[in-house]
Amino acid sequence: MTTAIILAAGEGSKIWPYATIRPKPLIPVSNKPIISFLVDQLRSVGVERIRIAAGEHYQQYANYFRHHPYVELIHVVKTSGTADTLYKAMEGVDEEWITVLYGDCIMHEEDLSRLVASDQAAALLNTHRETSRNHIGCSVENGMISAIIGHSREDTTHHFLGFKLPSGFKQNLSTASNLFRNVEVGMMVPDECFLEAALVDYQNDGNSIAAIIAQSPAFDIDKPWHILDANTYTNSQICNSFKENILEEGASIDPSAYISGNVRLGKNSTIGKNVIIEGNIWVGNNTEIKHGAILKGNNVIGDHCEISYSCFIERNSTVGDGSKVLHGAELSGIVFKGVYLYHYMEIAGIVGENTDLGAGTVCGSLRFDDGLAPQKVKGRWEYVTPQYLANACYIGDYARTGINSMLLPGVKTGAKSLVGPGVILENDLGDNKIILTRQETIVKDWDYNRYGW
Repeated sequence: MTTAIILAAGEGSKIWPYATIRPKPLIPVSNKPIISFLVDQLRSVGVERIRIAAGEHYQQYANYFRHHPYVELIHVVKTSGTADTLYKAMEGVDEEWITVLYGDCIMHEEDLSRLVASDQAAALLNTHRETSRNHIGCSVENGMISAIIGHSREDTTHHFLGFKLPSGFKQNLSTASNLFRNVEVGMMVPDECFLEAALVDYQNDGNSIAAIIAQSPAFDIDKPWHILDANTYTNSQICNSFKENILEEGASIDPSAYISGNVRLGKNSTIGKNVIIEGNIWVGNNTEIKHGAILKGNNVIGDHCEISYSCFIERNSTVGDGSKVLHGAELSGIVFKGVYLYHYMEIAGIVGENTDLGAGTVCGSLRFDDGLAPQKVKGRWEYVTPQYLANACYIGDYARTGINSMLLPGVKTGAKSLVGPGVILENDLGDNKIILTRQETIVKDWDYNRYGW
């Protein structure tokens, strides 16, 4: 039997606000949880048993995978880091080789297949798309990993997506230090047992690790804008695969609709009168798109949605199950499940699950100086490109906004937060916080005498 272990016990604090109510691997990309991509791909390449090492949100994984008999959950109650998590997840696995993946990564099946098929210790690597300071990274020479360095200033070129490891590696995990020493002078490290520290020991013991570099785009989803980035790419891959219209049972398209691409319509879904679709889209079951809605293409729309009344959905945007985009609303980005957008609002970014946005809510995405908004992550400023990622707004789950609230480019609001009516939000708002504006008013007499009577 072939076994893969997915590491999914981390806190996900850098992707705030989206790991507050859920584990990071259950964050949806193109309406599918990140970890579900990995599970499906592992099954497709012949892995028979999949173990998920889950932490605080164990019950959410148990609920999601309750109909997947080949998925085994390991409840890691307390862990000192990824090395400790993997050590506990390997308990009872007696195979010679094990595939290990990070639960917050999206990759192509072909690249994953190359890793699973490896007959030697290997790591699947992604070329840095951001600064090397954001990763425990590595350098590569002659097809092998030559060095592993933590958050290097400039010396690493790749970071890790997954591994093929021998069963004997468990010994390295059991003795991994909680002090990651492979850092450059002047750098600080957290008190944590990293899997990569065990890899350093494995190399120092005289073993080699082959470098398998991903040939197709892959995504290590660690921060909010990574969700948008991965969603844009995944939507395009899904929608560009449609070569003709696919209408499932009960689906229909009104003759007055203008469609310049191909659509896949789920059961009982409809495209109604005067709808404009400029590209390919994928629509779930029991969804209505009607009354002059405009969709720019590469859109993924969930089940039980209503898209209507002259709304506008920008290219590469995703709408979660049970959401409504109505009455002149404009969306560029992602809304999760159960979100309501309506009454002349403009949203650019990500809106968390079950969020209700008041009439006229606006998320600006273009600054007067045409600059890029810096993003603050755990107290550290990061400078993101391109503009649609840097200047997007990131609204947490179970949040609300009042009428005519404005969110300036790049701001984030926490889960269960509320931005009051008329507030201009300039800075991030934490979880379980409300921000209100205080209005100063003047009352004076006003009558017909003002007009000279």
